[in-house]
Amino acid sequence: MESFLLQASIYLGAAVLIVPLAVRLGLGSVLGYLAAGILVGPVLGLAGTESADLQHFAEFGVVMMLFLIGLELDPRALWDMRHKLIGLGGLQVVLTTAVIALVASWLGLSLQIGITLGMLFSLSSTAIVLQTLSEKNLMRTGGGRATFAVLLTQDIAVVPILAIIPLLALSGTGLPEGVTAATFGISNPGEVIEHHSAGPAEPLLTLVQSLPGWAVTLMTLGIVAGIILGGHFLTRPVFRFVHASRLPEMSTFISLLMVLGIAFLMMLVGLSPALGTFLAGVVLANSEFRHQLEADIQPFKGILMGLFFITVGVGINFDILLANPLLVVSLTLAIIALKMGVLLLLSFIFKLRGHNRWLFALGLAQAGEFGFLIVSFARKQSILPTSIAEIVLLVISLSMLLTPALFISYEALARRMKARETERPADVIDEQGRIIIAGIGRFGQTVNRIVRMCGGSTVVLDSDMAAIEQMRRFGAKGFFGDPTRPELLEAAGLSEASVLVVAVDNPENTLKIVAHARQQRPDIHIIARAYDRPHVFALYRAGANDIVRETYDSSIRAGRYVLENIGFTDYEASKVTQTYFKVERAALRDLAQVWVPGQPVHLNDAYVARAQQLERDLAAAMTEDIDKSRATLDAAQ
Repeated sequence: MESFLLQASIYLGAAVLIVPLAVRLGLGSVLGYLAAGILVGPVLGLAGTESADLQHFAEFGVVMMLFLIGLELDPRALWDMRHKLIGLGGLQVVLTTAVIALVASWLGLSLQIGITLGMLFSLSSTAIVLQTLSEKNLMRTGGGRATFAVLLTQDIAVVPILAIIPLLALSGTGLPEGVTAATFGISNPGEVIEHHSAGPAEPLLTLVQSLPGWAVTLMTLGIVAGIILGGHFLTRPVFRFVHASRLPEMSTFISLLMVLGIAFLMMLVGLSPALGTFLAGVVLANSEFRHQLEADIQPFKGILMGLFFITVGVGINFDILLANPLLVVSLTLAIIALKMGVLLLLSFIFKLRGHNRWLFALGLAQAGEFGFLIVSFARKQSILPTSIAEIVLLVISLSMLLTPALFISYEALARRMKARETERPADVIDEQGRIIIAGIGRFGQTVNRIVRMCGGSTVVLDSDMAAIEQMRRFGAKGFFGDPTRPELLEAAGLSEASVLVVAVDNPENTLKIVAHARQQRPDIHIIARAYDRPHVFALYRAGANDIVRETYDSSIRAGRYVLENIGFTDYEASKVTQTYFKVERAALRDLAQVWVPGQPVHLNDAYVARAQQLERDLAAAMTEDIDKSRATLDAAQ
């Protein structure tokens, strides 16, 4: 017990120290976990022997992650992905296997070893890639959806890969002449024979293995059908029964039972447990218990995924790396380059464009955690000798370690591509109007529609070409160009316009446009979109006439609905919210006088004192308004 507590403290302590630092540096949590594993394992030697057992346990983080992703997917959305699953994902596995097998054969390895290496390197890291996509909010992009489709196909492909490997079994090692284990710095080339004591699952496993092929197939189909039917018909009564106990922990119990039970059933028939739980998640995506399941599983997923990444870092064999650094690094980079080449080719075929193409190619270029399983299985089948297997394990680990760097490269490319799009020549503005609208996002679109429907003449500018093209498809005219450029504002008619609406997303750009317009046209009426209170104050200073906070009006309306549902009449709620709007707006102008640019408002003593006084004044005004409203209603009755 003492040893277990010490190891747990080491793992948790390393994660707490390093992961937040990695996130702060913009490197992402995955690289932080990997670095924590490298620190406690190869560097300090505080962990290592237990990492293999921990990794098997931590792999359930991947299972839980796919269950949670399934909960986010409507079954129709999964059906719509079928072409990508079969076409894009299937081609990626086949083409990558073929390319790597050919290169391995060219290097002198046997065809059997080449195909095995091709299959295991065709897989990518589901754990790292999905975690990073979720962390960086890239899952819903075109590249993110294509990446997810390929990862799901790869998980499915593990089953046929494990079925093919025994067919490739051969008696020889397949090594080029003169190459031995010692060539790679490996002192013990003997195969490790693992002995496992029989557990309670052993009779079930033995029973399934003794069944004929057709019976196993029927059993597999029965389990899949049971997952689908159980998700539809059993979850509601089971969850109601559990919730009737009024014990919050029982909800967590049933959620874990569902995930672990499905994982075991899938493993029992030789299928990927991640695939089974993903299917269960999709079935439950429209269930009323979906959010409860997410809340119950999410903490376990996060801990296990972090533990998995740490064990990958612990397991990196730096002795082999130091003995042959050039060979190992070259092989790792070669694998990444080969996979990227295949992925870029597929991105052209399946018409992924721009930054989505690079997200797809860079995101899937590494090897995956299932590679560890396939290497172990191939060694037991005498296909991969120890000398090659140890190098392959190190290449897999290093490629996974480089995954955060690949995503950082993608982000740099995406920024450059976006900057290039912004730098493209602006449209020639061939018309002018009384109203100029800078920015045509959700905010600017509403303003533009209202004005045009009332017969107003607008000139719309936006630096997002996709937004302009979308607007044109609906018959509204807009011009591509950066509204912060003075010459574009002049071309749009700033010298003659009556109103300028500044609705761009970037707060700094909003200030720049307002300041320039006020300097050029002291008489123009400027309406500006603000992000928060400090931005409101800055816009007042810059010269805006009317300032609208993004969520201000909608939150006042929500407050009115609350009042109407706690006993206020419609009239009272309307009057109170109108008073709030008027008094609070006047208070903002007052607070703007004591606001200090660049200083956080909570550190400005004069601002805090004035805000507290205005808050009391506002409460008094609203109370007085309520009393007047009720007196008016009583008199009318």
